[in-house]
Amino acid sequence: MSNQDAPETPSPTPPRAKLRRQSFQMVWLVPIVAAIIAGYLGYRTIMEQGPLLTLTFTSADGLQAGQTQVKYKAVALGTVESIDLAKDNTHVIVKVRMNHVGTRFLNSNARYWVVRPRLNFSDMSSFETIVSGVYISVDPGKPGGHYESHFVGLEQPPGVRSDEPGRTYTLTAHKLGSIASGSPVFYRDVTVGEVLGYDMGDGLGPIKISIFIRAPFDNLVRPGSRFWDSSGIAFGIKGGVLQLQLQSLQAVIAGGITFNLPPSSRDESPSQDDASFRLYASQQQAESAAYSNQIQAVSYVTSNVNGLTPGSPVNALGIQVGDVTSVNLVLSPKSGQAKVRIGMQLLPQKLLEQAKDGTIPHPLQFFQRFVDNGMRVEIGSSNYVTGQKEINLVMEPKAKAPVKVYKEGNAIVLPFKQGGLDATLANAADITAKIDQMPFQEIGDNLNKLLKTANGTLGAPQVKILLTQLSATLKTADTTLQDIHQGFGQDSDFQRSLMQILNQTTTTLQSLQALATYLNQHPQSMIFGRNGS
Repeated sequence: MSNQDAPETPSPTPPRAKLRRQSFQMVWLVPIVAAIIAGYLGYRTIMEQGPLLTLTFTSADGLQAGQTQVKYKAVALGTVESIDLAKDNTHVIVKVRMNHVGTRFLNSNARYWVVRPRLNFSDMSSFETIVSGVYISVDPGKPGGHYESHFVGLEQPPGVRSDEPGRTYTLTAHKLGSIASGSPVFYRDVTVGEVLGYDMGDGLGPIKISIFIRAPFDNLVRPGSRFWDSSGIAFGIKGGVLQLQLQSLQAVIAGGITFNLPPSSRDESPSQDDASFRLYASQQQAESAAYSNQIQAVSYVTSNVNGLTPGSPVNALGIQVGDVTSVNLVLSPKSGQAKVRIGMQLLPQKLLEQAKDGTIPHPLQFFQRFVDNGMRVEIGSSNYVTGQKEINLVMEPKAKAPVKVYKEGNAIVLPFKQGGLDATLANAADITAKIDQMPFQEIGDNLNKLLKTANGTLGAPQVKILLTQLSATLKTADTTLQDIHQGFGQDSDFQRSLMQILNQTTTTLQSLQALATYLNQHPQSMIFGRNGS
């Protein structure tokens, strides 16, 4: 057989492979731990990340994404993520990522505002931003609101915070002066509140000023309290002394309001929220308003009233008894004359001590008696430096015929008398007018004629002869006087004889005096003689 025909031998079966598991390598532990930590941190970041707060402001001045924080009582509540401009370009949209603590401030009663450096002495936090930078502050508001994540930010810090007890009030005034939002409110020189803002309305009525008084000082605001503008510096001359008054440096710079509590109002209950009060222009007007009942009076004058303004004092014998309320020009088309109507309000308690209830019975008859005795209204100067004037009620003993006092509406019309510096100037003008009317030219001509006549008379021959005779007479008189002096002078015989007689008389008087002394000592010598004594 050939090899091709031989049967094939089966090949041997290969051995079965055995799988062997490889042990865990430690090198994989590091990325696994890192992945676990990263996952945990991511989960924690997601869990701790608060909601997104959206704020709108008119300007993003000072705000920076990723840096500017939202704070409440110096605690960070979130960070600004982005700042975008609105589609209409009217405002900016600020998105803030709040933390888990800041979630509590997403309340509809919350208020947000940007704290920037500004000159405001009532809020010192604005100066802190110079060092710490600009931040967004929040006031949580009163509890009870609903969840809210979109807010319109305030442009100015609110004057009243939800965690600060107190009351708000409304003041009405005709002009604002230096008062602005944040201006302090004083009571006895202590800052007890601040101005929240003001509303001019349509610009035709009074300005409404909103103020906040902190507790417990809000209990001092009673219905009888008086508020006045204490801004700026007031100075004047009174009694010859320069007086300077200012509330504080803070009130001079930022304006200020002061109020008091009159003794008559201490038993009243505190005023409620939103109570309305009048804001007076000065402390003097506020104190005058404390008198509930006032007498309205007017007087018509024809002299210069420059320097007399509403608020000027009305004095009687140097004591203020009221103030001026109006000064108006009155023109009469029929007569073609002009005069000034001065309105005044007088305080009964200062006019009559018995008027404790603030009223004077029959005021028309009351003033009529004084007018009959010479009382008149006079304009005087209260400050010669500034030209400020005042009204004086003076007694004129030499007043003309009695003037009848009458009423014009609710006001009593009092007669006017020109006096003070105006009266002096008027008298000087009268004297000048009278001097101008004197015929000085005629007087001078007559005087010249008189001098010429006197000169002609003294130069006449008769006068020369008379003077010659008078000179001779004077010489004769002089000769006579010399003869008399020689006959009776000091060296004359008459003088020597007179001296001799006087000497003898003196000797005789001395002898008589010695005799009188002897007889006084020896009276018996009158009988027995000198030897018998």
